[in-house]
Amino acid sequence: MITIEDFKKKQTSKTRLIGLDLGSKRIGVSICDEKQSIATPYKTIDRVNTANFIDELKEIIKENNIKGIVIGNPINMDGSSGPSAQSVKDISINISKSIDLPVCLWDERLSTVGAFNLSSQLDVNISKKIKKIDQNAAAFILQGALDYLKN
Repeated sequence: MITIEDFKKKQTSKTRLIGLDLGSKRIGVSICDEKQSIATPYKTIDRVNTANFIDELKEIIKENNIKGIVIGNPINMDGSSGPSAQSVKDISINISKSIDLPVCLWDERLSTVGAFNLSSQLDVNISKKIKKIDQNAAAFILQGALDYLKN
């Protein structure tokens, strides 16, 4: 795993990135365009075990020509790391050992709330919001990282 600053140095133009929201039951996945302008919700993966998830992630990466991975880091509101952040860090290390791409963590504070609020502004019923909340949160995370990388 690398810092967002090192991640930025490894990116080239026309590079697609993947964003992940690693939940305990579901994993939200988002992908950006080649210009790294817009993150789009892609899919939600049910979390069975880490090996199955990494296999599915490899397939998504191959199909979409992904060149970097941004993973939401669920740090506490006060900036400290709790059990969720440690779990994400452990899984992120497994991902970086299994997939030969740059991997970085991005502060995901309020990403689920932000994704839910954003979908509330659209004319979407509550069951569809809940069903897509993980991939929308992943897009919210990836978009934050994209905005940072652009500036």
